[in-house]
Amino acid sequence: MELTYSELSSPGPARENNEDFVGFWQPETLEEKRSLGAVAILADGVGGLSHGEVASRLAVETALKTFREARGENTPQQLLTHMFNAANVAVYNKSTENHGQSHMATTLAVAVLRNNEIVVGNVGDSRVYLIRKTEIRQLSTDHTYVGMQQKFGLISEQDAKTSENRSILTRSVGHEPVIRIDVENTTAFAGDRVVLCSDGLYTYVADTEIADIVSRLSTAQACRQLVALAEQRGTLDNVSVQVLQINDVEKFSYYRGAPMYQEPTERTSRNELQPGQTLDNRFFITETISRSGMATIFKATDQKTKETVAVKVPFMEFESDPGFYSRFQREEEIGNRLHHPYILKFIPVEEERSRPYIVTEYLRGYTLSHLLNSVRPMPEKDATQLAGRLCEALSYMHEHGVIHRDLKPQNIMLCYDGTIRIMDFGIAKASKGRRLTFTGFTPAVGTPDYMAPEQVKGKRGDERTDIYSLGAILYEMVVGVTPFEGENENPFVIMNARVTGDPVAPRKRNPKVTPQIEEIILHAMERDPAKRYQTAAVMKTDLDNPSAVQLTGRCDRLQAPDAGKRGWKKILLIALGVSVPLAILLVIILLILHRGTAH
Repeated sequence: MELTYSELSSPGPARENNEDFVGFWQPETLEEKRSLGAVAILADGVGGLSHGEVASRLAVETALKTFREARGENTPQQLLTHMFNAANVAVYNKSTENHGQSHMATTLAVAVLRNNEIVVGNVGDSRVYLIRKTEIRQLSTDHTYVGMQQKFGLISEQDAKTSENRSILTRSVGHEPVIRIDVENTTAFAGDRVVLCSDGLYTYVADTEIADIVSRLSTAQACRQLVALAEQRGTLDNVSVQVLQINDVEKFSYYRGAPMYQEPTERTSRNELQPGQTLDNRFFITETISRSGMATIFKATDQKTKETVAVKVPFMEFESDPGFYSRFQREEEIGNRLHHPYILKFIPVEEERSRPYIVTEYLRGYTLSHLLNSVRPMPEKDATQLAGRLCEALSYMHEHGVIHRDLKPQNIMLCYDGTIRIMDFGIAKASKGRRLTFTGFTPAVGTPDYMAPEQVKGKRGDERTDIYSLGAILYEMVVGVTPFEGENENPFVIMNARVTGDPVAPRKRNPKVTPQIEEIILHAMERDPAKRYQTAAVMKTDLDNPSAVQLTGRCDRLQAPDAGKRGWKKILLIALGVSVPLAILLVIILLILHRGTAH
């Protein structure tokens, strides 16, 4: 790929120092261009934190170094992962110096151009655009709270520009020791232009204006005019832009979805599936999405439909476990029964399979749990609308005889197209189908922070079990903490608390919560299922019109958990479990001694 590149970074008219930093590198030899490609990087130091300029420069220089030292067999996606991880560790470690007094973070946008492909990775709100002729398309995704509000229809584009939450990032480089990046790829054509810019530019220059300027002018002229236009309009931030023009794209062939120069990935000693391999001659594995204790989720291309999908594959050592295999089959059976826009879509596989796996739609977004890591508490209106959509999905699920039983923020995906998905039906209960079996001693199923009291007691639960979990999720969204959160509490203490008592009233922890939403939460979280909302549809009615909710004083009737109530029962059971065998042993010894004396 032959490129022309220009860049320009300015402090802007309102700032003395520049916390933006940009970088670009392209190999000199044709062989290296084919194996590595070219890379453009832009970072914007997070405002409000010290040493933003240090963070942005460190992130860019670390990412560039990682790219230059990379080996050619890495795919662009793998290379981006290495670059972002290295940059994140470098900034995070720098932040921990001086006993954490140098806390810093930055955005990071990266574009890798190799052969006929443009691969973009980003964290934060710096943007990457593709301009083809006069049309412009944003390849990156803004990781901002306002961006999430816009996608879900919670706020208008005009209100977003003036929102007080506009500067709240939901992701940044260096903020946490582990980072999540978004990767997007597209085919490149001669004449295409790629633009990387900071929010100091695109907030004051419309996308259509960027497309017009970049498509008419040379790369250097475009950079100068874009920065000048943002400064003329009174930008309050630093302004940075990079423009790459693709002059020519070399023709080459692919083999099984991978470039010819890429060596096939070797199998591990356990023959686990790896990126670069094709599963059952249909699903070409492109990258690893996540890995749990029992299975790996891969991103793959369905060569039958050409769609991007997610493939969940259990580790081989679990495939021979009858209990695990039954659970895996059950999850797929349940998923195939459900067809709702707010529930993860399962893709049927009619062909004979070489091993167990589940195929679902591939989702681009982040979980509610990740959002709450950055924004807590959420604005009540946003939380209420999201809870209403979850009620809609639960209502459909329950009407089709399925109880989720593990509803939690980690299992709720907020997608970039403005929709949501409920995921993970691993312990779901269905009115029809194979019965779920667990191996070993499992007194309860679910996640402690969101489990209903009846689950703690080991009961299977019903529709109202999911309603309790949704109430706990809504509590966390509007209050900022989980209902039974406390210092030094382990999962067993948390589970015991919800059986013996009620959570602290939401308004005591966050006075901004309205009495009506507090009433809805406590109604959903009643310990006695008979006193809860009986259906998700009824709960949704209240969420859609909270002003009509009748206050019944639930917040005044709450009982604090009794730590000793079930504790004494537990002690008694342990005492009985120990004393009974001892008593039996003592009787046997006495009988033996008695027989010996008689003889």
